[in-house]
Amino acid sequence: MHEVALAQRIVEIVQEQAGRLRFEGVKRVFLRLGAFAHVEPEALTFGFAAAARGTIAQGATLEIERAPGTGFCAGCGGDVVVTSRFSDCPVCGFAPLRIAGGDEFRVTELEVA
Repeated sequence: MHEVALAQRIVEIVQEQAGRLRFEGVKRVFLRLGAFAHVEPEALTFGFAAAARGTIAQGATLEIERAPGTGFCAGCGGDVVVTSRFSDCPVCGFAPLRIAGGDEFRVTELEVA
């Protein structure tokens, strides 16, 4: 379950920022998670709670924003939302698409105490 390792990295990021910006507590951690990131949000949330124990992030809530998969279609020139890396263009049927988004895994904001 790689979600535990990812959760540990999120806690490390929080601790690094706390050292750099000198805050003493964290209420919420905001994360942008792409549709193609291959991460199970529930497992990540569980892993985050466990990884945060005994750290500055203990008790913080992990707020996950889901980002859709997106692609560019050379056939119709459109930017489209897709559900798979191997989807045809939902507008014109052209394939293959150039995947442009959906791989995100990024801490975007911290609400600190």
